[in-house]
Amino acid sequence: MIELLSTAEMAEADRLTIGGGIPGIDLMENAGRAVARAVLAAFPRGKRIAVVAGPGNNGGDGFVAARQLAAQGHEVRVLLCGDRTKLKGDALLAADTWTGTVEFAAPGALAQADVDVIVDALFGAGLDRPVRGDALAIIEAINASGIPAVAVDLPSGINGNSGAVMGAAVRAARTVTFFRRKPGHVLLPGRTYCGPVEVAQIGISDSVLATLKPKTFANEPALWSGQFPVPRVDAHKYTRGHAVVVSGGMSHTGAARLSARGALRAGAGLVTIASPREALAVNAAQSLAVMVRPVDGAVELAALLQDARLNALVIGPGGGVGPEMREMVKAALAGRRDVVLDADALTSFADNPKTLVKALENRPESCAILTPHEGEFVRFFKSVEQIPSVKQKLEAARAASHETSAIVVLKGPDTVVAAPDGRAAIAGNAPPYLATAGAGDVLAGMIAGLLAQGMPGFEAACGAVWLHGKAAQVAGPGLISEDLPEALPAVYRRIYASLGITP
Repeated sequence: MIELLSTAEMAEADRLTIGGGIPGIDLMENAGRAVARAVLAAFPRGKRIAVVAGPGNNGGDGFVAARQLAAQGHEVRVLLCGDRTKLKGDALLAADTWTGTVEFAAPGALAQADVDVIVDALFGAGLDRPVRGDALAIIEAINASGIPAVAVDLPSGINGNSGAVMGAAVRAARTVTFFRRKPGHVLLPGRTYCGPVEVAQIGISDSVLATLKPKTFANEPALWSGQFPVPRVDAHKYTRGHAVVVSGGMSHTGAARLSARGALRAGAGLVTIASPREALAVNAAQSLAVMVRPVDGAVELAALLQDARLNALVIGPGGGVGPEMREMVKAALAGRRDVVLDADALTSFADNPKTLVKALENRPESCAILTPHEGEFVRFFKSVEQIPSVKQKLEAARAASHETSAIVVLKGPDTVVAAPDGRAAIAGNAPPYLATAGAGDVLAGMIAGLLAQGMPGFEAACGAVWLHGKAAQVAGPGLISEDLPEALPAVYRRIYASLGITP
């Protein structure tokens, strides 16, 4: 279940299901039962439960859960935020099946509640405006109570599309969502409010996905493993591609070497560092399996790239900012090879991004992948009106990809990979110790290593991001960027095993 549905797509899934003959109240009943089961499984000794219900369908799910929990012998209080007489539709039907009392959800009521668990059924994923008034006070009271909360669909106050906190949000111990997760479950900060997320099936058929055609995914191996390169028995180094990494000057060679090592460990058959002559000895002395070639400036880079066997290139890590880098980027993009533009390759165009956008156009036979962290993204796109705020990370990456005709890897703990055709994937496996100098350089190299082996651009970027996070998990606390390539063999063994492949 790698698909992530926007709130509009989820509403359409409901509509299609109801239109197909399954009543909405049946979906609500199934959702409420799933919430009750999750509460009982997670808190088997929690006999006293408060259900905080909102005025919409999320509240209706809460009323069903309350009835189910009471039928299991639990002491259940229902606190409603709003006027019961204003409930309508399925939420009203669900409320009418609750025979117990309904209290007004005043913050003081929660403060005095002697309960073991709170069911947060206040707002679902569709919240699109900041919470205020009583709802804000109730959310703050839930968080202040110290009582574990089980969120229905999404913690109240989290935007389902962006993961943003809409003024305040419930910090849930766990979350139960329905049919598929939403982007807000995976994007930050929403992910940090959810706790473990359980996806319950409530009667919506997977066949509706064919109609919805979702383009947002959780970045997991199921998304890209079908394109993952597996060495053939008759393969040799030349059949596995040749990646090039452009190095900076004498005092900035480390980034390129990290990228080169990442490309090599990712499986490229050969890797060459294109090094300024002043740094040639340093790069050569520090590189064993990686080759080194003297390259000064754009003219010499273009000459090197006349060799069509050099089919993937990384430029930017430690390369320096300025006109020379701009000319080298143009030389790199002029050929028929996949190019990864990182760090200084992007910052060098920050004052005139249209120049790079023009160079990126009309490259149908090869792809370009931009790999900015959020600071670089803001610097580069600050003058491009079509790009949303980086706080809307998913839509910002999508818009940037559309604007540049390139695949965009917007890095961070929730890295988003977006393609010009609208596909996007959100990573959720990066451990916090991956935030270390040089980690992004390794990632750029890993992407190039997969590209060199013929993996398509979007899948290569997604695969590298996931492998990068998994390698960090394998390396563990204390990780430094040099550890990442060395952790990849263990990660590859696991990937091959999961695919039933003996390489």
